[in-house]
Amino acid sequence: MTLLGGLLGARNQSIESPEVPLTSSTLLDFLGIASSSASGKRVDEVTALGMSAVWRAVQVTCNVPAALPFHAYRQQGEAAVPATGWGAQLLDDPHPDLTPFELYQTMYVHRRLWGNAYFRKLKNPLGRVQELWPIHPGRMRVGRESENGRKVYSIDGGREVHVGDENILHLPGLGYDGICGVSPIRAARESIGLALAAEEYGAKLFGSGSLASGILQTEQRLTQKQADALKARWKAKNTGLASAHDTIVLDRGAEFKQLTIPPQDAQFLESRRFQITEVCRWFGIPPFLMFETEKSTSWGTGLEQQALGWVKIDLLPELTAVEQRFTKHVLKPAAVYAHYGVEGLLRGDSAARAAFYKAMWEIGAFSTNEIRAYEEKPPVEGGDVRYRPLNMGQLGTTDTGTSATSAEPISTAS
Repeated sequence: MTLLGGLLGARNQSIESPEVPLTSSTLLDFLGIASSSASGKRVDEVTALGMSAVWRAVQVTCNVPAALPFHAYRQQGEAAVPATGWGAQLLDDPHPDLTPFELYQTMYVHRRLWGNAYFRKLKNPLGRVQELWPIHPGRMRVGRESENGRKVYSIDGGREVHVGDENILHLPGLGYDGICGVSPIRAARESIGLALAAEEYGAKLFGSGSLASGILQTEQRLTQKQADALKARWKAKNTGLASAHDTIVLDRGAEFKQLTIPPQDAQFLESRRFQITEVCRWFGIPPFLMFETEKSTSWGTGLEQQALGWVKIDLLPELTAVEQRFTKHVLKPAAVYAHYGVEGLLRGDSAARAAFYKAMWEIGAFSTNEIRAYEEKPPVEGGDVRYRPLNMGQLGTTDTGTSATSAEPISTAS
C-alpha cells in the first residue's frame, strides 16, 4: 500500500483513510480493472456518453433538478419564508460567469457520471462564501487524516492540498466508505460495455454489406465480364419505380435467392432494446423518459403516475442530499437553509388539482393566496383569509360566526 500510495501521491498510508480511496476512478484505472469490460469495450465517464441511452439518462437526471428553483429559506415561527441577504444571493447567483442552471447542471453531471461533485469556495474577508467554482472530479483525490478523521482534498496529484471542508464543497453520491461516491458508470461498465459492443456490431453488420438483398445463382461457369453483365441487367430491371411489378427474365439458368437477416444477427436488435431497460435501472428513471414506451401505456394518467413516482422515489432523495450539503457546508453561518421547490413536479393534472384545491379551500385548510402560491401565481389582496362552512362550525362558536366566549368574529362562507 505504501508503494501504491507513493505512486499516487497519497499522504496517509492506511486502507481505511488513504488520500486516494478505493472508490477513486484513478486508482481503479491504475489497477486496470475499470477501463475495459468483458465485451472488450473501454467504458469510462466519457465513452459511456456515446451510448444514446446513457446520454439521455444523464440529460434527464441532470437537467430536471438543475432547472428547479433552489433558494434559501428561514424559519419564521412555524412557517418557512424566503430568506434575503448573503445566503439567498449566493444560491441565486453562485458564479460570476455561469448561470445558476449551468453551474448546477455541471454539478449533477459530475455526480451522475463520476459519483462526486466538487466546488472551490471563494470567500469574502468576513469568511462567507461568495462564489462556487466547479472542479473536475478527475483532478480530485479525497481521504481522511489518520489522527482526527478530517477530510483531506488533494487537487492535481497533491500539488494543492486542503484539510477539512472550509475551502472545498464536496457532494458525494451513493458510496460505501463514507468518503466518496461510487461512479455509476464504473459500476455499470459491463452493462454499458455490452450496449456499446452491440451498437458497434450492428454498425459493422450493416456497413459490411452482409445484408445484401439476394444472390443471383447459376450452374454455369461465368467469366467476370459475364457475371458483371448479368448483375447490371438484374439491377436495371429490378430498381426504380418504373420497374415495379415488372416481369424479369434471366438467361443462363440464373436463379434469384432472396436473403433475410440471420436469426443470430437479428437478435442484437432485441439485445439493444434490453440494454435501454438496463440503463434505466442504473440511473433510476422510468423507461418512457428514454422514449421507450413499447411496454407501457402512452396515455396521460399512466405516464403521469410513473413521472410522479420517479420524482418521489428517485429525484427527491437526490435533492435532499444536495440541500443538506449546501445548508451544512455553505450556508451554516447564517440561520437559513437551502430548499428546492418541487411543487411544480408534484402537481397532478389540472382537473385533479382543481378538485383538491376546492376541497382544501372549503374546509379552511388553504387560503386563496396559498393556492395561488402552489400555482406559482402572485398573491391577491384579501387572499389570506380562510373560510369554513356554516354547517361545520367549531365547537364553542355560534352560527352567526361569533365566539360564544370571546365574541370575536370568525370569517365564514356559505
